Amino acid sequence: MRNTFLGNCAFLRCALSNKAPQACVHLNTDLTHSMDYRAAKQYILSKLRRGLSDQLTYHGVHHTLDVLKMATEICAGENINGHELVLVKTAALYHDSGFLKDKHAGHEYEGCLIAQASLPGFGYSGRDIDVICGMIMATKIPQSPNNLLEEIICDADLDYLGRDDFYKIGDSLFDEMQAYHLIQDEQAWNRLQVSFLTAHSFHTSTNRMLREPVKQQYLEELKGLVATY
Repeated sequence: MRNTFLGNCAFLRCALSNKAPQACVHLNTDLTHSMDYRAAKQYILSKLRRGLSDQLTYHGVHHTLDVLKMATEICAGENINGHELVLVKTAALYHDSGFLKDKHAGHEYEGCLIAQASLPGFGYSGRDIDVICGMIMATKIPQSPNNLLEEIICDADLDYLGRDDFYKIGDSLFDEMQAYHLIQDEQAWNRLQVSFLTAHSFHTSTNRMLREPVKQQYLEELKGLVATY
């Protein structure tokens, strides 16, 4: 028990320092408790509800819950279950927690720090947290997944690109980018959407089948709109 306590203290000191996320994870690999996913979920959602800026009209709690829902569905389509399913769902809950710092640039890294500081207290091992942080970092644009779990979280994060609510959700992102002075006007936004959709590809077989065809329809519509400018 004393060794575990000392390990937790060392982990917290590391997490609060400027060390890279990976350097902190391995300090806490001796935890043997089972993961308490429900408690971790309650903890991070409570922090997000209390701490996220009202200006985050896209990256709000509603987006986190949407990514959680879609990640769970994509896992079913990709036959991911058990321990790995819990890791994906946890990554979905934490993937945008870095927005608690109220900044867009580097929020993935900040989210990893939050995961590393809190998840050991819910029984997640250092190895589990490594996997979760890999998923969080993979969502950074341009997405860079290196395995199936990372592909799932990436597709869940941008699932709306091939859904019926594409324009509604896109409008909320446009409003957020304007609030943070990241986009000039609607014409610039639509040009950005054409560029983004052209470069984007879904990664999982599930979303390539279910979302890609619809996404291509939106791309053609936006190309037609931009051509009128």
